[in-house]
Amino acid sequence: MTTKEDGKQIVLDMKIARIIALYSEEHHVSLEEATDTYYKSVTAQLIEEGVADLHCRSDKYLADELWLEMQKQTDEEA
Repeated sequence: MTTKEDGKQIVLDMKIARIIALYSEEHHVSLEEATDTYYKSVTAQLIEEGVADLHCRSDKYLADELWLEMQKQTDEEA
């Protein structure tokens, strides 16, 4: 039997998988690269911490936010 917290984590894990798949598809990168990008991002930290209820946003919105974060990071490194 799963607890309420287990259920919440399962739902969050499924959402993360969809975000990663969308990011991979939209930006033509492998799932491995998209996964790496996601887990190294501030966006991932904010989602996992439940900041501003980001987990309530659409998968597409969060995949786009991840892309914007990566673009900003690239611009700052240049």
